[in-house]
Amino acid sequence: MGEQMIIKLLLERSEDAIRELSMEYGKTCKCLAFKILSNEQDVEECINDTYLAVWNSIPPKEPNPLAAYIYRIVKNIALKKYRNNTAQKRNHYYDVILEEVDEFLSVNETVESEILAKEISNKINIFLGTLKEKDRVIFVQRYWLCYSIEEIATNSGASKNYVTVHLHRTREKLKDYLKEEGYYD
Repeated sequence: MGEQMIIKLLLERSEDAIRELSMEYGKTCKCLAFKILSNEQDVEECINDTYLAVWNSIPPKEPNPLAAYIYRIVKNIALKKYRNNTAQKRNHYYDVILEEVDEFLSVNETVESEILAKEISNKINIFLGTLKEKDRVIFVQRYWLCYSIEEIATNSGASKNYVTVHLHRTREKLKDYLKEEGYYD
């Protein structure tokens, strides 16, 4: 079933919409949540919370594309759960990913910082648009989809060393771009 039909079911408040969401996007949502949480029970809770959030937000929203909307919700819920779970301990896999870009993306949680985060997000989207497709795919796989270096290497047909060096260079380009735009000292 296509995403327009799923949105139509959600707008009609049909319970079939959740089943269709699960069939269409469930596997990717679980994979994304597991990469962040590494715990099946937490992943299931995250997925259920995601479906509830989608149910509660459509209507009035009619997202386009639906997939990106759902993946953003599942990632945000998983990150919130991750922060709660690791307040006293560390998940080395995901912490490594966060630490790679934390230097120039971290902000305190205030209204001003949320506005700044949205501005930075827009600037990052512009920056990603300037990259070659392969560069953009590698960056998004690492920092949006939370793929390991090994997974990215396999997906791109490149060596792990190539991916690591490539990500480092792209982060440096992003840092320089954000400096030019006045978002990083």
